[in-house]
Amino acid sequence: MAVPLYQAKAEFFRMLGHPVRIRVLELLQSGPMPVRDLLAAIEVEPSALSQQLAVLRRSGIVTAVREGATVVYALAGGDVAELMRAARRILTEMLAGQHELLTELREAEVSAQ
Repeated sequence: MAVPLYQAKAEFFRMLGHPVRIRVLELLQSGPMPVRDLLAAIEVEPSALSQQLAVLRRSGIVTAVREGATVVYALAGGDVAELMRAARRILTEMLAGQHELLTELREAEVSAQ
């Protein structure tokens, strides 16, 4: 029996649900990067980065190519970069809405005094 689409989507978003994985995807939006550059930008233990890169690789969301002694990672497709941009837009809208609500609450507090 096939997995329902909503369940597959939930598993996909769960796979994205780690700060290091999100940071890797953000960094790779500007193009392929060797592991050493990812390590320098993310500042986690090499084993932790390796573990998160393996999750992204297994899911097919990033690709890895060995160039000599270096492994270079890249986004598997442009849709991932678009997803990251969409997430940024959604968060911006959510935070703007929270800021407006906070302003309204403060104004209500001042007028209640």
